[in-house]
Amino acid sequence: MNLTEIPTDRLLAGFRGLLLEKGVVTEAALRQSDETMQAASPARGAEVVARAWTDEGFRARLLADGTRAVEEMGIFLIGAPPLGVVENDAALHHLIVCTLCSCYPRALLGYPPHWYKSAAFRARAVRDPRGLLREEWGTELPAGTRLRVVDSTADYRWMVLPRRPSGTEGWDAARLAGLIRDTDLIGVTIPTA
Repeated sequence: MNLTEIPTDRLLAGFRGLLLEKGVVTEAALRQSDETMQAASPARGAEVVARAWTDEGFRARLLADGTRAVEEMGIFLIGAPPLGVVENDAALHHLIVCTLCSCYPRALLGYPPHWYKSAAFRARAVRDPRGLLREEWGTELPAGTRLRVVDSTADYRWMVLPRRPSGTEGWDAARLAGLIRDTDLIGVTIPTA
């Protein structure tokens, strides 16, 4: 029998069984990984950003080691590459792209939007990032703001810590999280109050 003739659920069960039998993974690790992917959504990334906006210590830890910081919030990136977080400010704006395919921190942001995986987006993000942001998303960066394109790879996943919108002073983390869209977390848009 050839592998293509075996139903995928049986292949998955067999592969899972071998991983457990050989001690490559534990049942607890598989369960935790499954729970992480079931909960994956841009709302998780928004919660991380909102906490960084309201907790300076967490913000510093997030920028220093994204993987470890999100674990504090119960988000475990088991088996995923390290998470890097880049911060947007008045002088510098980051745009995340995967020039080779669609590397994306799925456990934290959910599945990538269809356009993120397109060759057109990937090529234009490198060739003409300002034009792409302006024409596709209406994102106009102030004059003098540098734009840095960050390549997410199989070895390192990236997320943007967007600039906190003015007028949100005193807001709690839950209210702030409601402002943040998936597109803010990769730098194609900027959150507004």
